[in-house]
Amino acid sequence: EHGSTYGGNPVAARVAMAALNALIDEGMVENAQRMGDILDGELKRLVSKRKIALDTRGRGLLRALIIDDAQKPGELAYDVCLAMRDRGVLAKPTHGNIIRLAPPLVIDEAQLDAAVSSLDE
Repeated sequence: EHGSTYGGNPVAARVAMAALNALIDEGMVENAQRMGDILDGELKRLVSKRKIALDTRGRGLLRALIIDDAQKPGELAYDVCLAMRDRGVLAKPTHGNIIRLAPPLVIDEAQLDAAVSSLDE
């Protein structure tokens, strides 16, 4: 017979059910949508205000900020992420000129404002 490490494991199934129940019971899905809408609006404001930001995209709290890196191809998004890190916010550069933002599902509006402010500085 053939088995699988994760296939049908009753302990793993219980852990998965507990995690899904926590997502529902703690309102994380609704919070992600609400905070994601706020984040989307703030990133669009940055795009219209800052020449360095070309566009934004994403859904919920998983967002991307596209950076104009014509002056420093492949480096500027990384430099922005380092500056954000120095202000206490972690983000990941990806594909050269994109900053990936993936805040926790439990983020609140004050924390979100602080993260956006680190981008705006």
